[in-house]
Amino acid sequence: MWIVAIGWVYVVALMAATEPNVLSGIMTFFGYCVLPMSILFYLTGGKRRRARRAAAELQATAQDASAKD
Repeated sequence: MWIVAIGWVYVVALMAATEPNVLSGIMTFFGYCVLPMSILFYLTGGKRRRARRAAAELQATAQDASAKD
């Protein structure tokens, strides 16, 4: 998935570079690249977030159990 994201950033950067002024280029880059990619990475990272949360809870319960002994 990373190669697709890098390719998309490249394409959008070239699109932004051809805009008539700087503000239009910045808006093109944010509208077509930054916003959609951030949403995509947030949605696809759900499993990792759940796994990290479960590992943290498991570690916290293990620390609580060792503190009680």
